[in-house]
Amino acid sequence: MKIRYNEDAEAVARLREALVKRELYCPCRLPKTEDNRCMCKEFREQIADPAFEGYCHCRLYYKEK
Repeated sequence: MKIRYNEDAEAVARLREALVKRELYCPCRLPKTEDNRCMCKEFREQIADPAFEGYCHCRLYYKEK
């Protein structure tokens, strides 16, 4: 298993900038809760699933099998 950034460098730069502005809360989710703090709870659960391969909700990270 490997976690990597999206291959689109422009998208990664925009998302990282948005994360800084939102105090590391996911820019794709409005509530500032611990579940939405990057890496969000949804993606941490997907990481734990051995069958999952794909992007996190905002497409910043990608989990490879």
